[in-house]
Amino acid sequence: MGSLILNENMKLYRHWRTWVLIAMMLGAVLIGSILDWYYDSNAPADAWRDEIVEDNQRFTAMLNDPKTGPENKAFAQERLAINEYRLAHDIQPTTSTIWSGINGCAELFILITLFTVIVAGDSLASEFTTGTIKLLLIRPASRLKILVSKYVSMLMFGVLLLVILFLASVLVNGLLYKFQLMDLPLVDVDAAGQVVEKNMVANLWQTYLLNGVSTIIFVTMAFMISSAFRSSTMAIGFSIFALFAGTILTELLQRYNWSKYLVFPNLDLSQYLSGRPYQEGMTLSFSVTMLAIYFVVFNLIAWQVFTRRDVAA
Repeated sequence: MGSLILNENMKLYRHWRTWVLIAMMLGAVLIGSILDWYYDSNAPADAWRDEIVEDNQRFTAMLNDPKTGPENKAFAQERLAINEYRLAHDIQPTTSTIWSGINGCAELFILITLFTVIVAGDSLASEFTTGTIKLLLIRPASRLKILVSKYVSMLMFGVLLLVILFLASVLVNGLLYKFQLMDLPLVDVDAAGQVVEKNMVANLWQTYLLNGVSTIIFVTMAFMISSAFRSSTMAIGFSIFALFAGTILTELLQRYNWSKYLVFPNLDLSQYLSGRPYQEGMTLSFSVTMLAIYFVVFNLIAWQVFTRRDVAA
C-alpha cells in the first residue's frame, strides 16, 4: 500500500497543474494579507478603546429598543460583556493586528476544498480517459488497494495545502506586522455565558479542522463521481457546483424539517460552537452521524463501481 501511495503522489506532483494550484494558494495568501495590512495601517494605533466605547453605546441602544428581537439582544449582551472584559483587562481586539491577517487567511480554506476537488475529480477519471488504467491494474495489488491509494493521496494533497496556508499566513502577516501581539488571546463567551480567554493558535486550528470535514466530504463526492462516470469534467463540475450552491440550497430548504437530513446543513460544524444550529433540535452528534453515513455511502459507491467495472468497456 505504501508503494502505491508513493506512486500516486509522484504522478500528482509531476503534473504542472499541481504546482499551479499551490502557487495560486500562495498568491492568494500574499495578496489578501497585503491588502488587509494596507487597510489596517491607516488606523490609529490606540483607537480600539474609543471604538469599543462607541460599540457599547450602540449595543446598549439595541438592548433598550423594544423592537430588538431575542437573538439580537443575546448578541448585544455577548458583545457588551466581551467589550467590558477587553477594557478591564486591556486586551486589544484582533482588528489591525497580525491575527486579523492570519484569521482572514483562514477564509481561504475554501480554496483548499476547491483545489483538492479538482485534483480528486481528475485522479481516477483521467486514468480511464488516457487508457493508463490498464497499466495500473496489471499490478499485483487489488483494485481496492489502488482505489484507497488514490483516495489517500488526494487527502494528503489537501493536508499539504492546509499546512501551506497556515505557514504562509503566519510568515507573511508576521513580516507585515513585525510579529507584534503574537500572544494576543481570543476573548469569547462560553456555553455558560462566561467571558473566557482562548488560545488564538488553538482556535485557528479548530477552525481548520472543522472546515476540513466539509473538504473531506466534497473530495469523497468528487472521487465517487469520477469513479462512476469516468468523467473529470462531470466530477469536478458537479462537485464545484455543490460546493457553491450548497449554501443557497440550505437556506431555501431551511423551513422544511426533512432538510436536516441532507448533507449540506451538516457540513458546518462550527454552528454548534456558536450555539446556533441549522434547525432546532440538531446536535453535534447528529451532524457527525449524518456526515459519517454520507461518507460511507460515497465510498461504497466508488468502491462498487471501480471494482466491478470492465476497463475494456
